[in-house]
Amino acid sequence: MKFGAVPVKSALDAVLAHSLVAGKRLPKGTVLQETHLQALVDAGFETVVVAQLDQGDVPEDEAAAKLAAAMLVGIEGVRATGAGAGRVNLYAEGYGVIRVNADKVQQINSIDPMITVATVPDYHRVDAGGMVATIKIISYAVPSSSIDVATDVAAAAVSLLRPVYQSATLIETTIGNTPSDKGRRAMAGRVERMGMSLSERVLVAHQEEPLAQAIRSATGDMIFVLTASATSDPLDVAPQALRNAGGQVERFGMPVDPGNLLFLGGIDGKPVIGLPGCARSPALNGADWVLERVICGLEVSHDDIAAMGVGGLLKEIPIRPMPREKGI
Repeated sequence: MKFGAVPVKSALDAVLAHSLVAGKRLPKGTVLQETHLQALVDAGFETVVVAQLDQGDVPEDEAAAKLAAAMLVGIEGVRATGAGAGRVNLYAEGYGVIRVNADKVQQINSIDPMITVATVPDYHRVDAGGMVATIKIISYAVPSSSIDVATDVAAAAVSLLRPVYQSATLIETTIGNTPSDKGRRAMAGRVERMGMSLSERVLVAHQEEPLAQAIRSATGDMIFVLTASATSDPLDVAPQALRNAGGQVERFGMPVDPGNLLFLGGIDGKPVIGLPGCARSPALNGADWVLERVICGLEVSHDDIAAMGVGGLLKEIPIRPMPREKGI
């Protein structure tokens, strides 16, 4: 592709690089025809800055559309918009978790600086209609050889995982008075935005045996445990109750703040998530990262949780019982 100023008479079929007014406004990106050239001459223009495509160049919109189609090969639940100004956006057609193949995205972005793909983060929760990625061809055209290489590696660069569970039971423990339903409302919001329902409220004393019985009796496809007193040890009331019920604890604690005091386990094929106290707030916390993946059928391993520490400082809490820095 050639770019620069040329005599107006030599600009037939070239792409206008900058918007101009010649009788009426000619927007940038206009493919100049004889009528445009005559209007430019009549307006006193002698030269015009244009992009002239070489043989084998692919126009920006065509290139963006080709790359979008290649990225969606074999993918369900993600749609592409029409191309315009060298851009195509990808949107989720339903709620779920987005997986991003970072290696493929990097390969695409390394082929030619004029070919770009930007995505949401890997494991990003998305609602129906949420943007997943944008494809932008920066120049007015790119070589067909470059776009061919990009499309060859683009399949499944992004994908959508839909929820595999339909319901959840939230068990809340009590010490003394019945707790506010703030935590239940926050958790209902989390599961409902993933198309799930929350079963009737379950309240039990903050003791191992009543909690174990409630875990065994839970009717939901998933079980959440929100304790009146923070779980501070792998042998504390809630994880021990899960073991007493016949389940297993796979991980206690996570390197995400807020959200440190989470535990993950299971019973009879049902995932069990022991929620940190911050789950009573609808604000993002570590529990969101775990439950969203679990809801969408992903196995969350010890290593997965350990890796969440990078980027896991979600919010600095202004006032803490123990200052983070001496003298604060």
